[in-house]
Amino acid sequence: MKFTFIRNATVILDYAGKHILIDPMLAEKDRYPGLPGTVHSERRFPRVELPFDAKDIIKNVDAVFLSHTHPDHWDEVATGLIDKEQKIFVQNEKDKEFLGSQGFKNLAVLPQKFDYENGIHVTKTLCQHGSNEAFKNREVGEVLGHATGFIFQAPNEQTLYFAGDTIWIDAVENNLKQYKPEVVVLHAGDAQLQGFGSIIMGKEDVVHAHKIAPQSKLVAIHMEACNHAVLSRKELRSYVDKAGIGQSVIIPLEGDKLEF
Repeated sequence: MKFTFIRNATVILDYAGKHILIDPMLAEKDRYPGLPGTVHSERRFPRVELPFDAKDIIKNVDAVFLSHTHPDHWDEVATGLIDKEQKIFVQNEKDKEFLGSQGFKNLAVLPQKFDYENGIHVTKTLCQHGSNEAFKNREVGEVLGHATGFIFQAPNEQTLYFAGDTIWIDAVENNLKQYKPEVVVLHAGDAQLQGFGSIIMGKEDVVHAHKIAPQSKLVAIHMEACNHAVLSRKELRSYVDKAGIGQSVIIPLEGDKLEF
């Protein structure tokens, strides 16, 4: 597989002959005001530029996989640039209805397990996009909403697990143990909701993932691109190196191309 890190959670994945775009946020730097209710909401985002022209990023895409519709994963620039006939897989009927209202016509809700094309098998995985306390607050819980992760499997390809926008939950540990993925992508920027703490993973979770799946290469993304992600790449690198697992953790820069 070839894995091109674009920015935040946006990835181009070349897998079993398919060219897949995941969670496109395609705006120029500082286009949007900070996400309301999050820490450092006074900072605009995206906080870094795209490494490539947005129109080049969406060229020749076979399908878009969308984990959820928060604006740091699906923004107005992506909505405007991506062809309305583009095949897009979404997590649930609510997201399908939302994209349909934006004019997209070739939409499909991912079932729990799904055979795509070229022998690619996709499993949709559970996420919890915030703490139990956050979800007990009805208003906050509605804002956080649902997100999903993805596991990709195919003959002659390594198993790839996108954990998605989630804190550490039992489902993540169970997926690591059950599927034994060779590559695990963690949203590890420790994004924070004001008064409710982390809504995605942080540095301790990266170390925990290694303990559960020491055979896996861990790819840490969703860092330094949004106002509410408080963990820097430098801090994470220092932390995993001191924990003795630095050789198992990849922390890509925007535009980096990885092969597995």
